[in-house]
Amino acid sequence: MRSGDFSKLPWIVPYKDILAVGGTGCIELIEITNCYGGAAWARYHYTQTSPLIVESRALGSTTRYIIKEGTSDLKLRASVSAGGIETVELSDNVVKVTYAGLGGGGVGATMCRALARDVLEYNLTPAGGSKMSRGTITLPRRSRVIVGVDDTDTKDEGATWSLVNNIASIVDGQPFRYVSHAIVQLYPVKAKTKNCVATVVEFASLGDKKPISRFVELLEEYSLSENTGMAVLQSFNADDLVHYGDAARSGEVTRSEALEAAEAAGVSICIDGRGIIGAIASLPFFSKSDQSVVLDRIVKDPSYREP
Repeated sequence: MRSGDFSKLPWIVPYKDILAVGGTGCIELIEITNCYGGAAWARYHYTQTSPLIVESRALGSTTRYIIKEGTSDLKLRASVSAGGIETVELSDNVVKVTYAGLGGGGVGATMCRALARDVLEYNLTPAGGSKMSRGTITLPRRSRVIVGVDDTDTKDEGATWSLVNNIASIVDGQPFRYVSHAIVQLYPVKAKTKNCVATVVEFASLGDKKPISRFVELLEEYSLSENTGMAVLQSFNADDLVHYGDAARSGEVTRSEALEAAEAAGVSICIDGRGIIGAIASLPFFSKSDQSVVLDRIVKDPSYREP
């Protein structure tokens, strides 16, 4: 909402963006808010009320819902279950999501979401006061692209996490949206710069592959290391890599183990330096930015000494 519109709609707080990443019979709905308090209220009530919601979590200013396709009869009750997601419809190219809410929750379910950037169309009922309101938004159906990178710095300069973030920000655009960043702590082997971490970034794509090529070009241009590795997985999830990722966080793994895991999971190797071991290991930790920084084995072992 532009500042000049405030006098007309002083109670509307538009979401920055709402993205729909399509899976098999489900979506991940990614809502990026301008008001975390409103998003936290919605997440609590929606999760309480909506049988279609399998999982919900907050990541920074973003709320992420895993939602099954279908329709549910919401039992809305003021104060305890005052809003929810009623319907998810999937087609090849678009996703339709119907929200419902009571009172101020109905305002959030309608205009606040209708004004988000990725919304193609919307259909709303009147909202506000004590009314029960519904809003259906149509979003482009996106796919997930996960990029893992390791070993871009040297003993003297550089930092992989920041370089990867800056490159991801450059390639970010309407067909290829930068969604999340996570630093992944790996087991500190001898062949490391210092902290032994890899970085994974996540994108919601409309199928354009040029940003991936651009990412490779920029990484090759600005990396300070001759050992850089970059891996890409285009998939709704990275479940097939969890075992390998856990192994790389609990002990030393080999290059052959990394490549075997990558081939089994359908990972593309874009830059094949020694860092590919960590790059592949980072992929299953996309969007898990709080969990991925912790290495339990070392934290719990007071006898640990740096190799």
